[in-house]
Amino acid sequence: MANLFEPVDYEQFEQLHVVRRLKQIIGNWWRVQVNFTDEKGYLRGVPAGKFFTPQNPVSEALVADDTTFKDSLNFARLTTQQNLTAKGPRHLTTDSGFSAVSVPLRADGRYLGCIFADGYIFNETTKEQKKQIEDYINRKYTGDKGSLIEKIKDIPVLSKKDVEFLTELMQVVMEEIVTVRKRVADTDEKLEAMSKELSERWDFGKMVGKSAPMITLFKLLTRVCQSDATILITGENGTGKEGIARAIHYNSHRKKQNFVIQNCGALNDNLLESELFGHVKGSFTSAIKDKKGLFELADNGTLFLDEIGDTSSAMQVKLLRVLQEGTFIPVGGTDQRKVNVRVLAATNKNLEQMVKDGTFREDLYYRLNVINVKVPPLRDRKEDIPLLLQRFLENHSLNAGTATKRVSREVLDKLERHNWPGNVRELQNEVERLCVLAGPDLEVSADLLSERIVGAVTKEDKYPGLRTDGKLKDAIEDLERRMIYEGLVRESWNKSRVAKKLGISRAGLIMKCEKFGFDRGEDDEEPHAS
Repeated sequence: MANLFEPVDYEQFEQLHVVRRLKQIIGNWWRVQVNFTDEKGYLRGVPAGKFFTPQNPVSEALVADDTTFKDSLNFARLTTQQNLTAKGPRHLTTDSGFSAVSVPLRADGRYLGCIFADGYIFNETTKEQKKQIEDYINRKYTGDKGSLIEKIKDIPVLSKKDVEFLTELMQVVMEEIVTVRKRVADTDEKLEAMSKELSERWDFGKMVGKSAPMITLFKLLTRVCQSDATILITGENGTGKEGIARAIHYNSHRKKQNFVIQNCGALNDNLLESELFGHVKGSFTSAIKDKKGLFELADNGTLFLDEIGDTSSAMQVKLLRVLQEGTFIPVGGTDQRKVNVRVLAATNKNLEQMVKDGTFREDLYYRLNVINVKVPPLRDRKEDIPLLLQRFLENHSLNAGTATKRVSREVLDKLERHNWPGNVRELQNEVERLCVLAGPDLEVSADLLSERIVGAVTKEDKYPGLRTDGKLKDAIEDLERRMIYEGLVRESWNKSRVAKKLGISRAGLIMKCEKFGFDRGEDDEEPHAS
């Protein structure tokens, strides 16, 4: 959480418009100098140990003299320390005879320093102060005393009304500083929360999957995300390639920089070139001004090129250049631009076969395929369906503001027997459809399932509960998983009894429960799957 009690960044406040205007107004109207001190009394915003351009010749000379300048520093420090208990502005006279006004800066009850103005004389005590300044020059000033005493007449003299107005201006500035400080703290807190949300959202540990293919994928991702290597993410439509790319970015050292996405199959060559590399004004009819491309916007961050297999041969040449050299030329431009971008690419096509067919450049393929991340289809990790199902049910509940719905064993059974050609995206859409059709009911019944899922199950009716297509190993694994799950449900999650009935050891059962993503519960717990 952002901390309001962190040291004040006075250099930042010096750049505020209201502070700069205050100094201009005070300098122009009264020729008075304004400075900040921190909570310990040290001057801030003072270049090379000197005040900002003193507004009268006597102050300028005293600041330039080492001895008298030290007195000024000590006075500023003492004034700040005295303001520690002050409830409002303080009017005082310096050791050198000048008048000064200081206003304390407090945030949430804590003293953080003050702003003070000096370098003037109060009109009601003009004679006494001039005499005090003259005596001070004679005692302390090491330069030409006579010449400097002659300039005392040029010191600005302020009336009581002037000083009151000056004090009000300084209080306005202090209020503005406190407001800006609070705004900065709130913004930092929001950014911190957003960063935390993004990191949690794309944390590999939050990604759904306990199947062997997903565990292999997670292990690979943890090794590659911190590098700058180009990664090619392959997999069928709907497997979550974009999510994988986001996870890689938000777990890398580039996570605070831009993550930019472009679907290469969505635009023709001319539009895609303009989107990726930008263009200069007048390069084509509708180019009414210069435009930065996505490579420039992603500088120091990550660019995700989805459907990279849909690019033309001409575009592949341009992409190869920027991947090899980090340089490109905007459309219609003549000057090269250099960027530092990590490229992640994805495709559902077989680029290796496309290289053999001559439809994809071999050099670009090897440049993209430094590290290959293969996302498994849902049909190869059906043991993850209960996990994904629960996640989608919870997400729908969160978005709709309703209680989380449940599905019957029959629904889960039929979902697991479907082959999911649309992969995780198809399952997500099906779950959303079921939740909408179920209305206020918490239980989702099998009669709400889509026809394509019910139809796929019907084809297997002559072998109920079994998968008869695909690999024999996968079908046997499906049967094993189903028998273990149903045994756990029947025996109220008592693993000892289930292991005995299945004819395997309890340790072997626990290992299989971990493999299939069933929570390891204590004996006699209520049945549940993670």
